Amino acid sequence: MQRFINNANNVVEDMIDGFVESKQYIEYGGSEKKVLKYKYSPKGKVGLVSGGGSGHEPAFIGYIGKNMLDAVAIGEVFSSPTAHAFYEAFKEADQGKGVACLFGNYSGDNMNVKMAKLMAEKEGIRVECVTAHDDIASAPKESKEKRHGIAGGVFMWKVSGAKAAKGASLDEVIEVAKKAVENTRSICVGLSPCSIPDVGHPNFSIKEGTYEFGVGHHGERGLEICQITTAKDIVDKMMNAIDEDFGLNAGEEVSVIISGLGSTPLMELYILYNEVKRYLREKNITVYHPLVGNYVTSLNMNGAAITIMKLDEELKELLDYPAECPAFNYY
Repeated sequence: MQRFINNANNVVEDMIDGFVESKQYIEYGGSEKKVLKYKYSPKGKVGLVSGGGSGHEPAFIGYIGKNMLDAVAIGEVFSSPTAHAFYEAFKEADQGKGVACLFGNYSGDNMNVKMAKLMAEKEGIRVECVTAHDDIASAPKESKEKRHGIAGGVFMWKVSGAKAAKGASLDEVIEVAKKAVENTRSICVGLSPCSIPDVGHPNFSIKEGTYEFGVGHHGERGLEICQITTAKDIVDKMMNAIDEDFGLNAGEEVSVIISGLGSTPLMELYILYNEVKRYLREKNITVYHPLVGNYVTSLNMNGAAITIMKLDEELKELLDYPAECPAFNYY
């Protein structure tokens, strides 16, 4: 495995150090180096916290910033942050208005957030939580609350950050986060697997000439193995799955994220977006404020996720609200 690392056991710590050194508006928080915070969060607003395992950069650390997340708890590669890290992040983000903890729906994160919430509430910090569960391949729609959160979390953070910045209460921030989650669906495909640094080899395999439809961001088994074909055919299969689950209707307006999974060339992501735009145009659906790039990755996996959020006027307004963080700038 040829990688730019020093010690495979310290890749997360080395990454965090480099990240903080490169970002003037982000600093360490709490009593350990597994919490980062925004230096300039305005006083008197609802605090926003997220967190998750490393290896998905720019998630989660890349969404700390102006009108975005106030603090983030960081876990080891593909592992949940500790309950103590989430607790420290809650304390850093709290300004007396309560804290919204917005994270992906994974068992380890759910368990540790629950413990951290109890710890914070003993100190008088109100914490309310919303989990993204946009990955349609991770559970059937009859039990969508069990689905995992992937790139849909980006929409949740963006609109919730804007809502908090506009002076909303904690309950109002939680409601708009839930609205974003309920109106968002994603599906992934993998062309080649990822390698965890301290393991040194791929943790699953994808046969040459095939792709895995519905692969998870940690290598969770997808829905089926398919023969590689054109980008158009792959996008049609992905979008048909979202349509079947979600119901994409003529006259609707949506926002789109095309996120690479780590090693997918940007050239190919734009090809995928072009096919998504064609698919939606044929259904008389308008795309508003699309994002194309690496937004939630999976180390060095070659593949991509398509994320669709249905819009109303409130969600459009919040998407448009200015924001600045390492992952993107909205102006």
